[in-house]
Amino acid sequence: MIPVILSGGSGTRLWPLSREAYPKQFLPLAGEDTMLQATWQRVAALASGAPLVVANEEHRFMVAEQLRQAGCVPAAILLEPTGRNTAPAIAVAALQATAEGADPLLLVLPSDHVVADPAAFRAAVTRAVPAAEAGRLVTFGIVPTGPETGYGYIKAVAGQGAQAAVLKVDRFVEKPDAATAAQYVASGEYFWNSGMFLFRASCYLAELERHAPAMLTACRAAFAGASRDADFVRLDKATFAACPSDSIDYAVMEKTAEAAVLPIAVGWNDVGSWSALWEVAEQDGDGNAHHGDVLALDCRNTLAWADRRLVAMIGLRDVVVVDSDDSLLVAHKDHVQDVKTVVARLKASERPEPTFHRKVYRPWGAYDSIDMGERFQVKRITVNPGAALSLQMHHHRAEHWIVVSGTAEVTRGDEILLLSENQSTYIPLGVTHRLRNPGKVPLELIEVQSGSYLGEDDIVRFEDVYGRG
Repeated sequence: MIPVILSGGSGTRLWPLSREAYPKQFLPLAGEDTMLQATWQRVAALASGAPLVVANEEHRFMVAEQLRQAGCVPAAILLEPTGRNTAPAIAVAALQATAEGADPLLLVLPSDHVVADPAAFRAAVTRAVPAAEAGRLVTFGIVPTGPETGYGYIKAVAGQGAQAAVLKVDRFVEKPDAATAAQYVASGEYFWNSGMFLFRASCYLAELERHAPAMLTACRAAFAGASRDADFVRLDKATFAACPSDSIDYAVMEKTAEAAVLPIAVGWNDVGSWSALWEVAEQDGDGNAHHGDVLALDCRNTLAWADRRLVAMIGLRDVVVVDSDDSLLVAHKDHVQDVKTVVARLKASERPEPTFHRKVYRPWGAYDSIDMGERFQVKRITVNPGAALSLQMHHHRAEHWIVVSGTAEVTRGDEILLLSENQSTYIPLGVTHRLRNPGKVPLELIEVQSGSYLGEDDIVRFEDVYGRG
């Protein structure tokens, strides 16, 4: 059994904490670990080998680093040059899993869900194994706790007997209205569609070929034309872009005769909104769920997330307050689905807030733009142990670097300098330079840029170990 972890996401539903460049699976929303890390840890005991991860190419280093921190080196990280939904993503994972003649069971998991009872989930997966080994495509249906209108539903064929662990699927249904959802829940035959699956790799590929042959052809071509470096498999851009975009539900599960569902009750939540996060978060006696430095007086059923500063709330009911480094969201819990509309309007205005945080993560570490003016910008830069920035040059700005902690190896023209805490250097405009951390602890420094233009595109790279132009 090989876990296939799907790490996509557009970063819209939990804005401003989640962004396009840093979606929710990279955030520690429901514990100390990020949701990606928790997904692996949930199933590591079941896996017969390292997981396969399918991710956006722009997220590749965050995926690799977060899993490394969780003690996991993926068997491969398959990089999508553009999103094509879940059916193609799972197809390329199945092609990777069978590339050397093996035919494992694939446990397909989105990387951004919460499971409150991991042991119960592992037990459920074990119960599903015989059906998957027999050629069934098993999906895990969540026993509904109420008439939820935000999920799709799976209807099981009636009359299969209470002893049947895995039930034959009658049909998949779209998100219902409240009255229909209540009927579904009352019948006992409908389950929430979790988007988690277990099946043999060859069985999925065979069903995809039967029901969406053009998609499989495109996936085979993209996989065959992929370039490979380190743990990354970069799918061929042109052929993958030509692949039809569709979910596994539409492309396969709604059409195959092999669809089966295992009902489970494991405290599952897809954390698809701020109100959903409030539901799974630890709450006080007044129903308040607060993260960070929050002071609340006479508040009930609120969610507050304070990332950097004190948030004080007085007399609020059913309100969400999310304070990030550059944006503040205040919403009634009944309207948090409209966050996507806010993000769409910001994108239409070509603002950076939907895509980037003030703190931007890079393969070598991160930088945080803490202040800026007309001809200057101040950044706090963190370089991971052993990592290095590209050898580069700027046409329009000079830079001052002050080491706060750690050790910096600085290439400045023909010089190589070693700077320690409280030491600094100056990089004149037009001089080739590089910053490297030769130590075993993170390097922290303050960078002051000055010049006529301070945009991130004022950079000429001469050498870059991360393959950037």
